[in-house]
Amino acid sequence: MSLSADGCLLCQAEKITEWFHEDDDCWIAECTICATPMVVWKVHQRVPPAEVLTRLHERLAEVVDTHFEFVHYIDDEMRRIPDHYHAHARPEGGFFGHGLRRKGASDG
Repeated sequence: MSLSADGCLLCQAEKITEWFHEDDDCWIAECTICATPMVVWKVHQRVPPAEVLTRLHERLAEVVDTHFEFVHYIDDEMRRIPDHYHAHARPEGGFFGHGLRRKGASDG
């Protein structure tokens, strides 16, 4: 099982957007393309074992519950990077996250 692959943007894990969580399994940050929370498995493989997949989705749900005010669904169709498991928390009825309300944000 490969922990990383040369040239993989998800393996590089550059902190170019806000990060919400990191542990031994994954990291969760705002996706640079769609501005939704995205969980990335720290192993460079397409399909995590079932128990790992459950943990990844639970961590992603916890981030949404803690930081955002939207109901989400898990989108794990890997469009741009198809060989490294990642999934997005998309707002129900939508795809992008630009302008999603954050908990504690004022209407200003």
